[in-house]
Amino acid sequence: MINLYNYSLEKLEELMLSLQEKKYRATQLFKWIYEKRVTSFDEMSDVSKSFREVLNRDFCLVKPKIHKEQRSKDGTIKLLLELEDGDKVETVLMRYNYGNAVCVSSEVGCNMGCAFCASGLLKKKRELLVSEMIGQVLVIDDILKAEGNNERVTHVVVMGTGEPFDNYENVMDFIRILNHPHGLAIGARHITVSTCGIVPKIYDYAKEGLQINLAISLHAPSDEIRKKIMPISFKYPMNELMEAVKYYEKNAGRRVTFEYILLNGINDSKEDAKKLAKLIKGTLAYVNLIPYNSVDENKYKRSDDKSVRDFMDTLIKCGVNATIRREFGSDIDAACGQLRAKDEKEQL
Repeated sequence: MINLYNYSLEKLEELMLSLQEKKYRATQLFKWIYEKRVTSFDEMSDVSKSFREVLNRDFCLVKPKIHKEQRSKDGTIKLLLELEDGDKVETVLMRYNYGNAVCVSSEVGCNMGCAFCASGLLKKKRELLVSEMIGQVLVIDDILKAEGNNERVTHVVVMGTGEPFDNYENVMDFIRILNHPHGLAIGARHITVSTCGIVPKIYDYAKEGLQINLAISLHAPSDEIRKKIMPISFKYPMNELMEAVKYYEKNAGRRVTFEYILLNGINDSKEDAKKLAKLIKGTLAYVNLIPYNSVDENKYKRSDDKSVRDFMDTLIKCGVNATIRREFGSDIDAACGQLRAKDEKEQL
């Protein structure tokens, strides 16, 4: 059966026309699915009975199932979700004073091979379907509804397991559903996509005409260091990445966030901070410094608090806007890939 969560409004219109239905039928269904959140076609009272029979015969609305759930004392919820084929992905709810943010995975596993990352411990198995990404948000919305606070997801970051630009078309359709006023109606500036630096897709993203945020997982001030921890830098070196960033800022009219995980003795010295400031000079970008969540399977350790503060102070003195990301879920398997990797071990 065809899962209608896979369709942006534009593609749903094409589907309806292929079924010899009127184009308006797509908007009608889209509103029922996302504005009214129905999960049964029989609830769609203004859809003809004959077409509801077609929907029940050939289509479905299937969301991922919760396989494991962890709750932190700070309110963070981490889910390991089971997909229809049995594959599992992670998603995380982070509660801020300005709203509820969800970190969404875009692939089952990841092939980028970042040395410090738990996601890379399990190689990419496949890309996620649109339904499997939108399903992550809908499942979190179900949890929020069950809490009885009349809250919904207000912010989405595509920063979970997988490289979003390695699943570009599906991620774009997912974003269109998030952002559409008849979809989940999440504002463009409340949606962020993070890439480790697939340069051609940054150019494509700049031409989308969206006001969605872009984050670059940089994590190093030079190719020399980046190649040791992020293999993507062999294919797309720093100078090519920076040119793409400048193109994006000029054509999309949006500034970029550079994500920078601080690793003890690897990329966290004051000299590294100076090199980073020099590297991003001429861009509008700011730096989001991330305390590292250690992974048992690798050698990397988090920088101490003084090194983190000194790094940030050095960037600021060099004229770079920088912040330290608030940590969530320190008492659970909060880092990307940790919960799924643990579950895989338990199955062996």
